[in-house]
Amino acid sequence: MNQNIMPASKMGFGCMRLPLLDESDVASIDIELFKQMVDAFMEAGNTYFDTAFVYHNGASETALREALVKRYPRESFTLATKCLAWAMPDAESAKNCLDVSLERLGTDYVDYYLLHNVGGKRTAKFDEYGMWDFVQREKEVGRIRFAGFSMHDNADTLDRLLTAHPEMDFVQLQVNYLDWDDPHNKASRLMDVARKHGKPVIIMEPARGGRLCNLPPQAAQVLEKAAPEAGQAQWAYRFCWNLPGVLSVLSGMSNLQQTRENVASYRNNAPFSPAEQATLNEAVAVLRSLASVPCTSCNYCVKGCPANVQIPKVMELLNLEAMTNDHQFVKDLYSWQTAEGPASACIQCGACEAMCPQQIDIINQLKRAAEKYE
Repeated sequence: MNQNIMPASKMGFGCMRLPLLDESDVASIDIELFKQMVDAFMEAGNTYFDTAFVYHNGASETALREALVKRYPRESFTLATKCLAWAMPDAESAKNCLDVSLERLGTDYVDYYLLHNVGGKRTAKFDEYGMWDFVQREKEVGRIRFAGFSMHDNADTLDRLLTAHPEMDFVQLQVNYLDWDDPHNKASRLMDVARKHGKPVIIMEPARGGRLCNLPPQAAQVLEKAAPEAGQAQWAYRFCWNLPGVLSVLSGMSNLQQTRENVASYRNNAPFSPAEQATLNEAVAVLRSLASVPCTSCNYCVKGCPANVQIPKVMELLNLEAMTNDHQFVKDLYSWQTAEGPASACIQCGACEAMCPQQIDIINQLKRAAEKYE
């Protein structure tokens, strides 16, 4: 484990879903309410705030300036922000993101700077724009204290990236109890790879975008029966807070009640007992039983697909909707997670079905996904 990286509070404040004055305007952040949320978070001894160049169309960073940076000593908190280089038109624009972020935040340095959403074809832009060397130069002049990257890709991709860029100080990964042993995401393997490379982890999506706070009744009843006083979010966060090698676990907070509940949960945090772990395993089994497609993500279908349809990812998203009963959430994920090969690109050649060990009716499932999400 990297011994030089500064410690962060185990609970992190994710600033992607801040309270709004006008629900139709993502930039209309309620600053006065946000100040109360920041105060409750800081008063509980937490210090880590996570934002990005693109959150709330840039208003997340300026809101942090008003609610946090102007109101607390700079050494009393840690700031993380991110650069979405692959969405920028050229290298100059990508590198200028740091200047803009620092101006918005009202500070001359950030504690954690992330290359945002590396992986897949997006990695090529970070390479082309020289972003890996750029963040190291900015570390040398003190505008970045620690440099890392976030990704929503698999463990093999993470291994390749950390092998190519051992200079990175940390990584930010999607980890939660539903993904832990999932055949598609296998978050446990991601953590194993980070540990192999000695990189501490910032965890994002500990509640799977809030889905693990709003479980279907079949799974919710399992948790409620075992611990009626514990909220569903508490199960999700405790799972992540107590994993080894974790710097911070991000929680996206949208109101003061959520903030107070989350800090109270962390104040009472403890590792799961064997009985609690068995209960959580039972709830996961119930969720998995709701999945509608028996895909194991063996990837045989992808190797034979002339249209490069992201078949396992599409099957995963169909199952995720079945497990969470949240169509809009999954549709939003689909819009970017399958951009390199959407279901509608299928030419119905049948090569995938001939290769599938589970004998899934892939063509029909792709039609279903295209109708639901495109």
